[in-house]
Amino acid sequence: MFDWMFWTTPVAVFFTCIVCMLVGMTVWELRSPTTLRKGFLPIATTRGDRLFIGLLAAAYINLVFIGLAGKFAEWFSLSEEPSIWISFVLSMAALALLMRKG
Repeated sequence: MFDWMFWTTPVAVFFTCIVCMLVGMTVWELRSPTTLRKGFLPIATTRGDRLFIGLLAAAYINLVFIGLAGKFAEWFSLSEEPSIWISFVLSMAALALLMRKG
């Protein structure tokens, strides 16, 4: 079923986290409906809006990191490309920031 994609541990953890966040947000929304609020984003948002924006940001962070990993190895004279776990941590931190302060 999933052989169309090369599943590495970081990829599996990333998608598992996304599924867990969606399930958690659904339960949270059912128990405590959200209201609009204004954070540092230029629009008033709900929790679901911030989650969606955060997931998009996380995806872009991972894509940029994958695209630049070879350049990072060249720029910083690394023997191999940096670990994808770095982009995972950065993307989850960005998501947490957007959820909390966005």
